Amino acid sequence: MRAATRYGLLGAVGSLVLSALAVAPAGGLTPGSAASSGAARAAERAAAAGIAFGPCPAAEELPSSVECGTVRVPLDYARPDGRRIELTVSRAAALGEPAERQGALVFNPGGPGSGSLWFPMAAELPEWQRLARAYDLVGYAPRGVGPSAPLSCQDPADFTRAPTPAPAEPSESYKKERIAAAQAYARGCERHAGPSLRHYSSLNNARDLEVLRAALGEEKLTYLGASYGTYLGALYATMFPSHVRRMVFDSAVDPSPDRIWYRNNLAQSRAFERRWLDFRTWVARHDATYHLGTDAAAVLGAYEKAAAELAHRPAGGTVGPGQLQAAFLQAGYYDDLWPARATALSEFLRGDPGPLVRQAAPREEAAKEAENGHAVYTAVECNDAPWPTDWRVWDRDNTALAKEAPFETWANVWLNLPCAYWPAPRQRPLDVRAEPGALPPTLILAAERDAATPYEGALELERRLSGSVLVTERGAGTHGVAGGPNACVNGHLEAYLLQGRTPVRRASCAPHPEPDPVSLERRAHLPAV
Repeated sequence: MRAATRYGLLGAVGSLVLSALAVAPAGGLTPGSAASSGAARAAERAAAAGIAFGPCPAAEELPSSVECGTVRVPLDYARPDGRRIELTVSRAAALGEPAERQGALVFNPGGPGSGSLWFPMAAELPEWQRLARAYDLVGYAPRGVGPSAPLSCQDPADFTRAPTPAPAEPSESYKKERIAAAQAYARGCERHAGPSLRHYSSLNNARDLEVLRAALGEEKLTYLGASYGTYLGALYATMFPSHVRRMVFDSAVDPSPDRIWYRNNLAQSRAFERRWLDFRTWVARHDATYHLGTDAAAVLGAYEKAAAELAHRPAGGTVGPGQLQAAFLQAGYYDDLWPARATALSEFLRGDPGPLVRQAAPREEAAKEAENGHAVYTAVECNDAPWPTDWRVWDRDNTALAKEAPFETWANVWLNLPCAYWPAPRQRPLDVRAEPGALPPTLILAAERDAATPYEGALELERRLSGSVLVTERGAGTHGVAGGPNACVNGHLEAYLLQGRTPVRRASCAPHPEPDPVSLERRAHLPAV
């Protein structure tokens, strides 16, 4: 399931992914192939050209303190002198004295399908001011995203059409409808992108990162990746270990080749069930505020009552069970949404659908961006690895899983099902790893109850990258912890990025405080989230 476009620092400024294998690997490109030499050639060319920074495109709505430019990368790294595409890059120059500057810090927020052109705005946040003195904060739109050779698979209006159902136990006829929709979506991607479709992949994203490093004039890369951005960083560290300066992996994807991406999706659905219970338990503790029940089961009953009512009469004409489920899924990512979602559910059941409509209805003005992000997500995940091509495999695995994890399982299936019918050749996932001495120390940050990237992924990444050190926010589940509300986590982040220091061994931080409930007096002033 693709992560929502939000992050520890993004929440203050303002995807995942995740996903036996029924087909053999095809079309694999490895670092020793022609694509590897193509990446070296493209990086040399980018180092000579640099990036001409200037005003940002008006459509990005960035302040004048942020400047933008472009870097050209090969569409196909096996043919570096063939067609090239432009990636848009943003930057806020380091604010400190020249002697303080340590270079560029590049950020990828995950997805795949999310961009970080907004990232330089973090320089204005208190938690980022020391880092902003030492580093140019650099964001970018990865290939296919936003202004960077944007990818589309269908009309945005069709993508955001609402209301939609969300049956916890889909009928056979409904499954057939979703199979047909997945097949049509895969055909739409092929029709819109043509032969270029196969080139939207994680391996090419990692090669693009190497070209960006060179274009920025950096001998070695300093990088912060969140969610899917950790997998991208892990690929880069495996492919270009001598070009790594410092790397932070925040909320790590399990990079095991046999888990990219189908099995990771199964694990994510299971983890979301646990986080959904965390949310309902919190709501029950604050029954005096929300009146949704005094235990998690009662809160679930209130949610299911709302879903049944929305199936009969969509709120605002656009919020059905599918939109309700998507809105509450976001609460599984970010606990700062808990008060807003609980208030919306409470008010809906009391007869006021307004808060729920404001939080859950699709926004027409965001349809194009949402469709683009989903198209990139789908293309990258489907291209990255083999997926089961027999619906019976999906049906068997997820029918069993839905018995223990009903909240997200089927929504996750429908999101990823186009990969069963994908028209482009699949790649062979890279075996991510670094032997002792191959990399400088790297830092892994993880919340113990993260649902989008289950904690086991951080443990596996630590095992695979020799010299990495894991910092855990115990008992917490917000997805993306760097630059968020936990001062202990941020202290480790600063010590590493500013001084190159990591803990001697694994370290733990106490959880950030759970959110305060929203009182009856404050409900009327609660913004839509």
